[in-house]
Amino acid sequence: MDRSQALRAQISELVAEYAATTLRRAPFEPGRTVIPPSGRVIGASELQLMVEASLDGWLTTGRFNEEFERRLAAFLGVKHLITVNSGSSANLVAFSTLTSPKLGSRAIKSGDEVIGVAAGFPTTVNPILQFGAVPVFVDVELGTYNVDASKIEAAVSPKTKAIMLAHTLGNPYNLSAVTALCKQYDLWLIEDCCDALGATYGGRLVGTFGDVGTLSFYPAHHITMGEGGAVFTNNDELKVIAESFRDWGRDCYCAPGKDNTCGKRFCWKLGQLPEGYDHKYTYSHLGYNLKISDMQAACALAQMDRLNGFIAARRRNFGFLSERLRSCEDFFVLPHATPSSEPSWFGFPITLKSASAGSRTELLTYLDQNKIGTRLLFGGNLTRQPYMQGRAYRVAGTLDVTDQVMNDTFWIGVYPGLEEQHLAYVVEKIEHFFGIGF
Repeated sequence: MDRSQALRAQISELVAEYAATTLRRAPFEPGRTVIPPSGRVIGASELQLMVEASLDGWLTTGRFNEEFERRLAAFLGVKHLITVNSGSSANLVAFSTLTSPKLGSRAIKSGDEVIGVAAGFPTTVNPILQFGAVPVFVDVELGTYNVDASKIEAAVSPKTKAIMLAHTLGNPYNLSAVTALCKQYDLWLIEDCCDALGATYGGRLVGTFGDVGTLSFYPAHHITMGEGGAVFTNNDELKVIAESFRDWGRDCYCAPGKDNTCGKRFCWKLGQLPEGYDHKYTYSHLGYNLKISDMQAACALAQMDRLNGFIAARRRNFGFLSERLRSCEDFFVLPHATPSSEPSWFGFPITLKSASAGSRTELLTYLDQNKIGTRLLFGGNLTRQPYMQGRAYRVAGTLDVTDQVMNDTFWIGVYPGLEEQHLAYVVEKIEHFFGIGF
């Protein structure tokens, strides 16, 4: 072992000692310990790999990212996965990919329509608007909080080119119905899996049914690298286009630090450029720069060893809440999994019934006073958000359930950092609010 290797080993040992000293959790104190709806779970291995990446001095995408992409693609069972700097960027790249002129008549163009829902996070919809296409909103189901698949076909028009939907809070939507419609009408399908890593439908992982899938690695999500996301596909052409949009829109597909992968770097004739113009500086798309650093990838690579345990913990926590909160069914609607699915839960959604005692604001205020974190179902009804005023969109039918979600729904956490003692306290306080057992 040379001197540099010895120093790395010594530093790694010190990082492990630091983690053991500083990352220990304080004992749970009911009413004093904050119970967040989400959070990251990291330990010595994440810190050690991040430090190792920093010692490499390779500040952009490198060996850790390459290994992370390989391992996550293998977990998903897909041919291609590329990292980006957020889940929102993943959605942007996924949608932009389907607008490429290289796709010919199937390319999404300005004015084309894309079917989705308004009950969700804005960046599942925003890329549609940012490009100049038109989102068409379909209502959702109460209980699953996913698109009401029976209403999608009525939303299809001659202008429809794609369906772009998220698996809400880790609960898969009806992929049998959605994929059948995509096949019938020759539509693209983008699966936003940012909240659903590890969820399955019919025994198959979500994200692998559509043309493109997306993930987020923000600390609230199933695994984290701080800020980050991914786009994945089994389509070779879409993979190359997605990389182009991520990497400035360039036509060259060389990895960072590599040249002449194609073997004809100075032999291309594209656009109105002179023949032989350097392929590394030839741009076929109006692209972005959305890569991550290798330090981020190192964190996520360590998280891969925990992923199956994280998914199991989320399911276990969801099951505990489902069982214990049956006592409150007179007051709110309990969530349920989509038939044929096994969710990888991001949260536990609750919708207050109209006859329930107390408004949502009163309940959330009470929970907040008792150190229990909650979240609304993201944007509620996006068509009612300030930024949507004056923008072009279409509503197919009504959004009655979406409005109900906006007015009466919230969710509580199931992330792996929560244990039974935390969840039991949450149940106790919810029951107390409704006067159950008191």
